Amino acid sequence: MKHRSKAPQSATSIDESPEDDETARMKRYVIMMAVRTVCVVLAFAVQPWGWQTFVFGIGAVFLPYFAVVLANQANAHVRTSAVSPERYLDAHGPATQADPAGDVIRIDEAPGDEKRSPQ
Repeated sequence: MKHRSKAPQSATSIDESPEDDETARMKRYVIMMAVRTVCVVLAFAVQPWGWQTFVFGIGAVFLPYFAVVLANQANAHVRTSAVSPERYLDAHGPATQADPAGDVIRIDEAPGDEKRSPQ
C-alpha cells in the first residue's frame, strides 16, 4: 500500500488561481504608478517649493521601486495546510451483518426461458 506524505487538499484551503493572483498584482501596480504620477505632477505644481514638494518628490522617486517589488510577489500570502475531513469523523467499527443471505435477492434464469420477439 502506498503511503501518502501529504493529506488530501481541502476545499477551504485552496490558494487563489494564478489568474486572480496576477490580476490583483497588476491592479496594485497600476494604482501605485497612478499615485506616483500624481506625486510627480504635484511636485512641480505646488508653489512655493517647500516640505510638500520634498514629500511628493520622495513619492515620485521611491514608489516605482515598491510597485515593482510588490508586483513581483506572487502568492505572497500565508499558505494554509490542507485539512483532512477524515480527522473530524468519528471512527466506528465495522458494521455487523446479522444475516447476509437474507439481504441479497438473486434472480436466476432457466436455460429455456428466453424471451421471444413477436413475429
